[in-house]
This record gives sequence, C-alpha cells and structure tokens, in this order.
Amino acid sequence: MRRRSAAAAYVVALVAWSALVGIPNDPVGILLWGWLALVIAGRHEGFWRDWRPYVVGMVVYWFLRGLADETFLGPHFDYTVRFDRWLGGLLGDGRTPTEQLQDAWCGEPCLKSGDADWWDLVLNTVYASHFYVAVLLGLALWARNRTLWRDWLRRYVTLLFVGLAGYFLVPTAPPWMGIDAARITSRAWGELGLERQNMILLGMPNQVAAMPSLHTGISALVAFWAVTRLRSPWRWLLLLYPVAMGVALCYFGEHYVIDEVVGVAAAGLVMLAWSVRDRRDRLRG
Repeated sequence: MRRRSAAAAYVVALVAWSALVGIPNDPVGILLWGWLALVIAGRHEGFWRDWRPYVVGMVVYWFLRGLADETFLGPHFDYTVRFDRWLGGLLGDGRTPTEQLQDAWCGEPCLKSGDADWWDLVLNTVYASHFYVAVLLGLALWARNRTLWRDWLRRYVTLLFVGLAGYFLVPTAPPWMGIDAARITSRAWGELGLERQNMILLGMPNQVAAMPSLHTGISALVAFWAVTRLRSPWRWLLLLYPVAMGVALCYFGEHYVIDEVVGVAAAGLVMLAWSVRDRRDRLRG
C-alpha cells in the first residue's frame, strides 16, 4: 500500500514538474527521475555505481559539444547545400528537400508562429524523442539485464563522441542558417504549451553542430541495436524510426539529408566496431 501511494505521488510530482517547469530533457535529469522510480520500486541498489562512468561520459560530451564551435575552424555552409540540391534535383525541382518539404507542408510563408497541422505534432514528438529514448532504454535494460545494458551504453556513448569529433573537425551550419528555410521545430508542442527543460545540465548551445546528425544517428542506433537482439518479425518496423526522425529534421530545417546519411553511417560503424570487439572478447574468454 505504501509503495502504491509513493508511486502515485511520483506520477503527480512528475506531471506537475513537467507542467510548471518543463519536461525533464537533459540525460542527468532524466536519470534522476528514473532512479527515483527505481527507488520506489525497490530496485535501485548499485544504480549510481554502475551508471557513474557513463554519466561522466555523457556530461563530458554535453559540455564539449557546446565548446566545439569556439575553435579556429569556421563553419561550413556550402558542401551540404550542394549535395542536398543535387538530391533535390533527383526528387523534384532542384531545391533542397528541406525547401521542398516546407513548401508542401508548412505553407507560404513558412513561419514558426504559423498554425501547426497534425503532422507537425507527430514529427515534433518524433524529434523530441531523441532526448529520451536512449536513456530510457538504458534505464529499462539496467533494471532487467545488466549485460545488455552495458552493451547498449557502450554503443550509445561511443556514438556521442564520434559525433563530437565531427562537430570539432567539420563545424557545419544547418539549413535554417544556410538556405531560405525556417526553423519550425517546436511550433506544434508550443501550441500545446509543452516545453522541455534542462534540469541539471544547462544549455550549451552549438549552432553549427549539424554534421553528423546525432538525432538521426541515435535513432538509427536504437533501431539497429533492437533489430539485432529481438526475434519478432515485427522488429524490422523499428527501422521506420530513423526514417521518421530524418523526415522531421529535414522538414523542420534542423539538418540536411547529407547530415542524416552520415549520422546513420556513424551508427552502423559503431555497431560494427563493438560487435567485432564483443566477438573477440568471447573468443578469448
């Protein structure tokens, strides 16, 4: 009875926090709420001991990402536009896919303050899932299978640092900075009054962290990892997740298609590298 009351109080507190402050958005904030849920369930023993090295990795990534645009390297504006215009020529009238999608779905002119349609809400939710899915998957795996949890966190944190290397070496402007495109990411959730709030890790903005797209890369990593471990024939539908993420990012003006392609490739390479490493460890063991 006491545990049920605590669980009910937890739900009320989380809903109230999300409504008044904002939905927890940064990985440490999400982990804190997850840890509290595990405390209520009585399954929290050893949580911070196990998570500590991965939390350190995520925090280091978070802050270094915000510094990656402060180097002597200037941002690139051209090569992504050229690729996407070439792709746009194959698909339509030679404009980038971002411009074509905004013209078809957003209206003229395309404004962040414009009225949102149902697809804006769906794609905005897909976009926002980037901040939650990887960490929530880690929480679920930690509670159920520590071996799978460790496998997932290694791949996830590795991909973060692969992306970070790209931000330092090839700072690249997103569509909303480089072409005639609006940044309309939050207008659907904004109409509903939904906001995301960094609880612990405060904002470390980097406006030219576009190459590679980790939004697409992490959604692809989730799909690849799940497809290789699940056995249901329905598991292949998970590959629609990075596709939907890519469409959302392109439409919202957040990423060029080439950013997304490189993000998916990075996720595939991380999966391959860790699979080879795991196979070697098994053979040695």
